[in-house]
Amino acid sequence: MTTIDTDPDTGLDPLEFSVTRNLAAKSTTDRDAILANPGFGQSFTDHMVDICWSVRGGWHRPRVSPYGPISLDPAAAVLHYGQEIFEGIKAYRHADGSVHTFRPDQNGRRLQRSARRLALPELPVPYFLQSLRELIAVDGAWVPSGDDQSLYLRPFMFAKEAFLGVRPAHKVAYYLIASPAGAYFKGGVQPVSIWLSEDYSRAGKGGTGAAKTGGNYAASLLPQSEAYENECDQVVFLDQDRNVEELGGMNVVFVYKDGTIVTPQSDSILEGITRDSLLQLARDRGHHVEGRNVSLDEWRQGVASGDIVEVFACGTAAVVTPIGVLKGRDFIDEQPSGTLALELREELTNIQYGRAEDKHGWLYRLDA
Repeated sequence: MTTIDTDPDTGLDPLEFSVTRNLAAKSTTDRDAILANPGFGQSFTDHMVDICWSVRGGWHRPRVSPYGPISLDPAAAVLHYGQEIFEGIKAYRHADGSVHTFRPDQNGRRLQRSARRLALPELPVPYFLQSLRELIAVDGAWVPSGDDQSLYLRPFMFAKEAFLGVRPAHKVAYYLIASPAGAYFKGGVQPVSIWLSEDYSRAGKGGTGAAKTGGNYAASLLPQSEAYENECDQVVFLDQDRNVEELGGMNVVFVYKDGTIVTPQSDSILEGITRDSLLQLARDRGHHVEGRNVSLDEWRQGVASGDIVEVFACGTAAVVTPIGVLKGRDFIDEQPSGTLALELREELTNIQYGRAEDKHGWLYRLDA
């Protein structure tokens, strides 16, 4: 039984976590075999965290238990009304063996914003941070130590109350699972080709675009299939005014010849923590950074004129991905290649893995 410390800012009472060890946990040999080539999202650690919430009881019954199936009533609200949110965050093994994560308070706050939009309860950030530490306390050996490897942490929350009716659920479950992740790019980071979706929207004004909820990703799957049919790696979406939004799961960043960095920003775009961190590192280098609307015409004309000198996408999984081609129904635009995206990627990952000074206090130790 472990305890969350009372938070001085919120005055929250501590929660006591019960821990049930997985008697069928992977052997060291089996675990090492998985960590030698983990892929992404294919294998999972031996345990998971869950915390219950109800209107009457609030947050209660925090526990670490063996990883396994979740039992749900067929009438569980999430299955019928999609009341669900999630996060993505990584744990990194440093050279001294310690385990850190990166800006987890921001993930906790974003989870709260997503919960607010989906009418779910807001998990206090101290409880969110504690859930990460609790899982690492039992599954810390699953954090790999290879180049560009990490343990991908997936917190998620969903409505589990059994009822058929359109209202916020009165019973909710928060879970945390983890999956060892290998290098996202085999053989180094390569530019990707992007398909312009003109028939489908990822989100709309006043919708759930700024929330990290499964429905947004489900909405991107059909246009993503269209991208594959047109021999493209990813899809980019526009808003109702034909301004650039984001890819199916990554933010977009434009670099201009005067050194200005511009990223699309609106209430229908997910606030990327990786993007925010990269932009801060760019500011540290003296770049002017703007968050504003970027029309498709500005993108294409800027590339054609040489005003835009680099375009890249960013997110938790891949960190940074240069964009090499933008393809539409009647055009193919080669994108300019530059060095800033990969320089920022190297700088950020060096901080995450403890190879460079953390000047902004972004690292958070999980195994202490």
